[in-house]
Amino acid sequence: MDREDGPRVPAQRAAETGGNAPEDPRDPEGQVSSADPTRPEAPPGTGGAALRFGVLGPVRAWRGDGAVPTGSPQQRALLAALLLRGGRTATAAELIDALWGEDPPSQALAAVRTYASRLRKALGPEVLVSESGGYALRASAAALDLTAAQELAGEAEKLRAGGDRAAARARLAGALDLWDGEVLASVPGPYAEAQRTRLEEWRLTLLETRLDIDLEVGAHAEAVSELTALTAAHPLRERLRELLMLALYRSGRQAEALAVYADTRRLLADELGVDPNPELSRLQQRILRADAELARPVEEAAPAAAPVARPAQLPATVPDFTGRASFVRELGARLATAEGHVMAVSALAGIGGVGKTTLAVHLAHEARPHFPDGQLYVDLQGAGSRAAAPETVLGSFLRALGTPDSAVPDSLDDRAALYRSTLDGRRVLVLLDNARDAAQIRPLLPGTAGCAALVTSRIRMVDLAGAHLVDLDVMSPEEALQLFTRIVGEERVRAERKAALDVVAACGFLPLAIRIAASRLAARRTWTVSVLAAKLADERRRLDELQAGDLAVKATFELGYGQLEPAQARAFRLLGLADGPDISLAAAAAVLDLPLRDTEDLLEALVDTSLLESAAPGRYRYHDLVRLYARACAERDEQPPSEREAALSRLLDFYLSTAARVYAIERPGDRLVDHLEPTDYDGLAFTDRHEAQDWLYAEANCLLATVRQSAASPGTLRRGVDLLWASLDLAESGANSREYEAVATALREAAGRAGDVRAKGRAALTLAYVQHVTGRFDEADGEAHEAMDLASSTGDALPLCWAANALGIMALYQGRTEDGERFLTRATAAFRACDDEAGEASALCNLSRIHLAMGQTDVAVELAQRGTGMYDTMGPTPHPRPVTGVRTGLRGRRPGPGRPCPRACCRRRRGCRPG
Repeated sequence: MDREDGPRVPAQRAAETGGNAPEDPRDPEGQVSSADPTRPEAPPGTGGAALRFGVLGPVRAWRGDGAVPTGSPQQRALLAALLLRGGRTATAAELIDALWGEDPPSQALAAVRTYASRLRKALGPEVLVSESGGYALRASAAALDLTAAQELAGEAEKLRAGGDRAAARARLAGALDLWDGEVLASVPGPYAEAQRTRLEEWRLTLLETRLDIDLEVGAHAEAVSELTALTAAHPLRERLRELLMLALYRSGRQAEALAVYADTRRLLADELGVDPNPELSRLQQRILRADAELARPVEEAAPAAAPVARPAQLPATVPDFTGRASFVRELGARLATAEGHVMAVSALAGIGGVGKTTLAVHLAHEARPHFPDGQLYVDLQGAGSRAAAPETVLGSFLRALGTPDSAVPDSLDDRAALYRSTLDGRRVLVLLDNARDAAQIRPLLPGTAGCAALVTSRIRMVDLAGAHLVDLDVMSPEEALQLFTRIVGEERVRAERKAALDVVAACGFLPLAIRIAASRLAARRTWTVSVLAAKLADERRRLDELQAGDLAVKATFELGYGQLEPAQARAFRLLGLADGPDISLAAAAAVLDLPLRDTEDLLEALVDTSLLESAAPGRYRYHDLVRLYARACAERDEQPPSEREAALSRLLDFYLSTAARVYAIERPGDRLVDHLEPTDYDGLAFTDRHEAQDWLYAEANCLLATVRQSAASPGTLRRGVDLLWASLDLAESGANSREYEAVATALREAAGRAGDVRAKGRAALTLAYVQHVTGRFDEADGEAHEAMDLASSTGDALPLCWAANALGIMALYQGRTEDGERFLTRATAAFRACDDEAGEASALCNLSRIHLAMGQTDVAVELAQRGTGMYDTMGPTPHPRPVTGVRTGLRGRRPGPGRPCPRACCRRRRGCRPG
């Protein structure tokens, strides 16, 4: 909830229902008048005279006693629109609509930016700020004449209710004196027209209230002339006619009072075809009867003893509250048992838009019978830049509990002590919404048994002693669909259930996002659910689509982001660039280019603010919509822009360097790691191959996502292909082989578009490998041929060896022994030229099986002995040697061409199907 000057409890907000005030006429030359001493004093600023603004007459601004030029009519219209939003951000589209309505000029956006730039120069960059694609005024609410009028009207209402009519009349007179001519007389645009009408109506309402008080205190004779003029200016306003009749009657002018009624009745019949309202008709009857009570003004009465206040300040609960059944039961039980026990404190934490306030308000309403002495509520504005001060909130609470203004102490400690004393012996529920931290709410907690406090915050209040902490997550898919259905209507959702599921999934099952999307659809009867789903399918536009009125997912996230320290904000932006489903601490350190400990501190701080989730110890993830917002922030705020590319490059280097070490520890002597692209960022080191394998499979999804992401830039494409090559064990994993193949295909196509023949050849090689592993030999054969041709054209030696070896193995499986001998002979020579003993040994063992299949046993034995001898000289290896398979083949009968070879041979031979 937005506030104009700190927190508002309902009793105070009631005085502010006059809403925003419009702006006023300006001279055609855009000049402002000199400073008006009747305008409200602005609070002193920091550094120079404070700004003051006027919108109840010409739109004007002052700095100290000097006028600040506000420019052309359209420029003043922009200033007025921002002033009337009470510090909230107005988007460019809203401002264009305010200034020009449905027919804006072609250069409307440029004009808005020009007006804003000129105003920023006049007012100062700290006053007019650009925010979330729009503009906002960061000026004290007390600096606006409208705020002064609202506060005076609110005070008048309280004084009148307390019986002090003279003081109430003075306050109303002071509020009315702030008007200066016709409201918004020369401000163009439909927004100004609407505000002009609204503010004039409010002024007349205040005037009627003041005149009513005049009659109550016996000033009827003085009021007659003013009422006569007002009824002439507003002939159809029946309340003014009623007051005039009463003033005339109390002045002894009964006939004139009845004449006013007759004139009113005739006018209403002629103009509108209606009779006077019942109040006016009853007044006429009382005058005809010469009602003695009517002739007597209300006597001033001594203030009566104030009754015990029982505040009921809870906001209304939503009628379509959905789900959260377990939380409602758990927290409801805690609140129900607060009576007679130590005060219960429950703190709900979660990402912005997850429904903390909605759940807390629902729970509070459910628990009202357990707290008969009242319920207090305040929005602490902890997610914004101006969190509510505890002493201000305590002052509001004390007044709501019946403490006179004069009895409210000045200091925080004294107010907190009086607050606890006032609650002693009462059963009161306190809902502290949107808290910044534990320090803000400690003074606001009741201190006695029988009371309870519900707290909502974006941070986990681990330092709030004795609190029951609740982490609120997004809705389940079933709950999300149920909420969407309640808002949109069961008939529309039933007809397109699949599209509805797509919508709530695109919303990340976040209640605020679902409510916004559903509300937009409910308001557009011509849209289908599929139309909305299609709009939300575009990730780059999704956050822009998720806004309706003053509700916006992006604005909710902006509040949390705006509270981050610079290092935390940088981490939030950069980590959102990675495509993986989550990210490890080590990978995050690479993205941020920071030590592990510093990285962990930043990530845990983001977890505490609910902008990041802790998926498991040492692993972190974003909510889908938060990730989109983080990327938008990176595009907007990360300077220089090259830092985004550098962050992803470091992540790719980390994975490539680490995957190369995993490959090397599993395959001692293998030369593949010597032929990979160099990296600038070091990866992890392993001493145990099981630890290395665990890392590879744990990081599979993130690693493959990073590989796919590398295809977007020619500068990272080659490293992405090499990372895929070094991680070929994932091709044999049933859980990852399909994604591995999809990524390999994407990289081969990207390399083709980029004209990178070397990268395309290596990508084709990895594709041949995964196709061979899955038994699709014809496809694998084609990819291996392409890989060999491309490697030959670029002189890429090791892929040439691998391709020839793979083609020989596939020829063996397909019974093409002559082709197999030719390819494997070439592979053996190529491996030898690369000084790759492991590769040469693999090719010799494969060639041995070819000759065995051809019936050339002696040659097969000699080749097998050479290959196994080379393996023996390389020492122990984590993988079983292909010796067993070869010797078994030699001892037994001639193997058929389709018989699978041992898994060990498969891994050594880069592409053979595992047995």
